[in-house]
Amino acid sequence: MSKLLIGATYIFFLLIIVLPLGYVGYAAFGQGWSGFIEAMTRREALHAFQVSFSIAAIVVVLNVFFGVFLALELVRGKWLARKLKPILNAIADLPFAVSPVIGGLMILLLFGPETVLGAFFGNLGVKVVFALPGMILATLFVTFPFVVREVAPVLEEIGEEAEEASRILGASPATTFWKVTLPGIRWSVIYGMILTVARSLGEFGAVLIVSGNIMNETQTATTLVYQDAGNFDMVSANSAALLLGLVSVAILLALEWVKQRRERQENGH
Repeated sequence: MSKLLIGATYIFFLLIIVLPLGYVGYAAFGQGWSGFIEAMTRREALHAFQVSFSIAAIVVVLNVFFGVFLALELVRGKWLARKLKPILNAIADLPFAVSPVIGGLMILLLFGPETVLGAFFGNLGVKVVFALPGMILATLFVTFPFVVREVAPVLEEIGEEAEEASRILGASPATTFWKVTLPGIRWSVIYGMILTVARSLGEFGAVLIVSGNIMNETQTATTLVYQDAGNFDMVSANSAALLLGLVSVAILLALEWVKQRRERQENGH
């Protein structure tokens, strides 16, 4: 029975992951290397990938800063934070429960050109929706839980003894954080960063809503795939999809490497 279940698991894995990814790779080279190179070096593809990687870089920095801070509040917060902990937990997990499309729609309703906030920022010369700021906000919405949910359990596990000892010895809060807290959570922060990058590069629904998918302006790699497929340019669509898939695999391999490195360090090797 166990062998049958294991065999069924492998078949399921083959059908839903390996075969689709393999077909994308096959279709990407439907016109040979020249077709693949042409698809990936056209202006719109280069611009779309540049936008995607730029958003991922900005979102990682913001997520680390705010994610670590919220995790500290959830675990180390005093009276007010403890009273608000259920609300803060719900806010942190909201992107897991809400569709990315709904998240993008909320940003559109808040910062659209006809809204109060949209008009306010427009008067300041800052365009939010159908521009890079809105795309960053949408990606932040869908990726925010990763750093929080990686860091908070580690903070609970390591406890506060070392931090209290640092404070007793006269260290400032900033020194305690950089010298004591951060080294204890560094691996969880790295995990959160890697997951954030992977999710940022693959985000589609929320970004499509707030970007307008304007070619050579607000188009990302995922919305480029969507447009190419809609135009029945399957070689270009599969080429971009293949590159995104390979980047995702590389990110996951990096995550596994980080995990193994952490385990070796914890075991003293």
